Amino acid sequence: MTTPDDAEKKRTPVAILISGRGSNMMALVEACADPAFPARVVLVLSNEPDAAGLTWAADRGLPTALVNHRHYPNREAFDAALDARLREVGARIVCLAGFMRLLTPGFVARWPDRLLNIHPSLLPAFKGLHSHERALDAGVRLHGCTVHLVSPEMDSGPIVAQAAVPVRADDTPESLAARVLEQEHRIYPLALRLLAEGRLHVSGAACQVRGAKSPDGALSNPVG
Repeated sequence: MTTPDDAEKKRTPVAILISGRGSNMMALVEACADPAFPARVVLVLSNEPDAAGLTWAADRGLPTALVNHRHYPNREAFDAALDARLREVGARIVCLAGFMRLLTPGFVARWPDRLLNIHPSLLPAFKGLHSHERALDAGVRLHGCTVHLVSPEMDSGPIVAQAAVPVRADDTPESLAARVLEQEHRIYPLALRLLAEGRLHVSGAACQVRGAKSPDGALSNPVG
């Protein structure tokens, strides 16, 4: 007979790394609150002592930790401390949710195909900061977000999921960001579920999803 504790232990342990309020962290936590979801949150960790997301997570009874990068002489030392804390709690997957640190190649190599990141653009376009402003300046008609497996290069790695929104003529960076954020909160839990279920197959720079159906139709802008 399977007990609730047995079922809980079968769910993949996940750590979430944040640097601020962590709205994507909140979406992941809410998804993991469902006992049927294949992953469970074992730690919310920040490199910033005043990250609002730490308080939010602690208020919900989740384990939290601070690893302040300012207390380490270099990136390698910080990443070693980060790695040790993640392994201490038994994490098997690590989700970056607004974690504003570029991880070293050594750290990434220790977590092969187990690091997820979300970026507010349709990668490989608009890597780095200020993606919404840059999308508007470039005059693109479609913008969006990407969940990808992490590689040592910034905002690079096999793409797991993407969502696109049309860019409106009256958009500001703030209005565009708000619509993209809604999609981030939708596709990040989806990507985590696919990884936790073992449905991702990485071949070179590509990531295939086992059992996934390709959507029909197309999104175009403008229409009419």
